[in-house]
Amino acid sequence: MTPVTPIPELRAAQLARLRVLLASILPGNAFYTRKLAGFHPTNLRSFADFAQLPFTTKNELAADQAEHPPYGSALTFPIEKYSRLHQTSGTSTGHPLRWLDTPESWEWVLQCWRVSFPFMGLTATDNIFFPFSFGPFIGFWSAFESASRAGYLCIAGGGMTSTARLRFLVEHRCTVVLATPTYALHLAELAAKEGIDLANSPVRMLVVAGEPGGNIPSTRQRIESVWGARVFDHYGMTEIGPVAVEAVDQPGQMYLMESEHLAEVVNPQTGLPVADGETGELVLTNLGRVGSPLIRYRTGDLVRVATTPDPRGRTWRRLEGGILGRVDDMIHVRGNNLYPSAIEAIVRRFPEVAEYRIHVDHSGPLADLRLEVEPVSGDGALLADAIGRAVRDELLFRVEVTVAPPGSLPRFEMKARRIVRQGKS
Repeated sequence: MTPVTPIPELRAAQLARLRVLLASILPGNAFYTRKLAGFHPTNLRSFADFAQLPFTTKNELAADQAEHPPYGSALTFPIEKYSRLHQTSGTSTGHPLRWLDTPESWEWVLQCWRVSFPFMGLTATDNIFFPFSFGPFIGFWSAFESASRAGYLCIAGGGMTSTARLRFLVEHRCTVVLATPTYALHLAELAAKEGIDLANSPVRMLVVAGEPGGNIPSTRQRIESVWGARVFDHYGMTEIGPVAVEAVDQPGQMYLMESEHLAEVVNPQTGLPVADGETGELVLTNLGRVGSPLIRYRTGDLVRVATTPDPRGRTWRRLEGGILGRVDDMIHVRGNNLYPSAIEAIVRRFPEVAEYRIHVDHSGPLADLRLEVEPVSGDGALLADAIGRAVRDELLFRVEVTVAPPGSLPRFEMKARRIVRQGKS
């Protein structure tokens, strides 16, 4: 299945792979044998039949791992068949999900990354830098291994300070950097202090993932400006695998890798499908991760499928604006429903802001929100006033904006945690 496979052929191939997947995991996978009790793969005649299967949720998986420690029962094979362990950055319970892969399932994960390389326009002359610590968090592990196997020069930046990483990537003439949007901005902040001219470095491309910032226009523009390089957004999850990627010719949109995933977009409250062009929650089924599969997995991520024809004739669906936010990140403030990305879109337009944090106080009858900003320099009073006016003008409510001393707010190498909640949730 290629990006230009005619839609009827694409859907027929997906349905065939679904049948193979379900036949492969039942009855060996105890989690899905219980969950799909009474269902047999031969009953899967259409996508309408598939839509009758129950959703899988992260809370279910967390409860299963708590009941069957340490890895849960959502495994298709005996434990000795597995060779890779990764884990998420956390769940609503505070405990990360642990995720195992067999060599075959891990190869499928690497294949998903290989699918993405042509979309982003990587060439044989690219040197790819990975400035993150190679721990149990999946981070860019799969990207590193996939790119290395594909013949790219891959340079690991684990075990270094951020300043050392900057000097290392310049010294080795790296042309591609993979990082979270937050860490890309942090590296740029350090480069300015160290007198390193990123805009004139060999870096021509940043592939960002782990946060929605790559497709927030103000965040994207700021990264591209300070690095002098094009930003490409990439989306995936530890437990589901690489899912979507931006293409050279379609900035601001991401293509679902429909050769490897079956994607649905549903109303978060009802679970019913929403029409293309409407915002809904992304639900995914990975078609090749047999050792640790997920069936109709509610990602919690909000997306909107593009309705306009693809200029290159690609049939894989596009996500307008990438990941728009998370269902569980919505903040209810004085009658307003607010996603943190709306705050980021405003704050990142101010180059005087080095970092920021959102405080949500639930201790009273109505939630209260305070925005804390750290200026690059100075006392920040005028900056706080300007941001407060911008929030009021664009989001139509007032927010208290306070100033943190320069250098005082935390910096993040992987996913940023900028929301601080107090009181009841």
